[in-house]
Amino acid sequence: MNSPFRGNVGWVEVICGSMFSGKSEELIRRLRRAQIARQRVQIFKPRMDDRYDIDHIVSHSELRIKSQLVSNSQEVWEAVEARTEVIGIDEVQFLDEEIVVVCDKLANMGKRVIVAGLDKDYMGRPFEPVPQLLATAEYITKTLAICVRCGNPANYTQRLIDSDQRIVVGAEGAYEARCRRCFEVPGQVVEKMAGRP
Repeated sequence: MNSPFRGNVGWVEVICGSMFSGKSEELIRRLRRAQIARQRVQIFKPRMDDRYDIDHIVSHSELRIKSQLVSNSQEVWEAVEARTEVIGIDEVQFLDEEIVVVCDKLANMGKRVIVAGLDKDYMGRPFEPVPQLLATAEYITKTLAICVRCGNPANYTQRLIDSDQRIVVGAEGAYEARCRRCFEVPGQVVEKMAGRP
């Protein structure tokens, strides 16, 4: 992404959407382009995201890029090197809310910060800290999946397993992408108003 800013000015980019919408793939694409441009890049992912690989971000389409595990936002702050120009963070919703402050500080230091994460949880509610990151970011990319039921653009993550915990790390078999019409809030009966806007 080309910046309209002049001089040593940093910024924050947020890539958000439902599961299976290509967030990690887009993050990897941007980070690879920065590496091709010979920029100094550091990449992080939450320690709890061990679905595919411990030391790589891996997309559902099996693109991968080397990353460093962190448990919280403080570890991100402490790990960023002074000469780093671009910072990537995947699955940012698994980090604490202080990541918003950390991203702001890094951008204020002239760094390009790119984060990717779910903007809504399995109940369809805003998934912190992504809403705060959206409010402070210069660039926002909303990715959409395809609803597995009807083929429409999907903006929701449907949990298929029985759990009321907000965070349950999983992939295919545990979740699927659904559109607004096909999404079902777990534990709630939602009346669909036929023929109503």
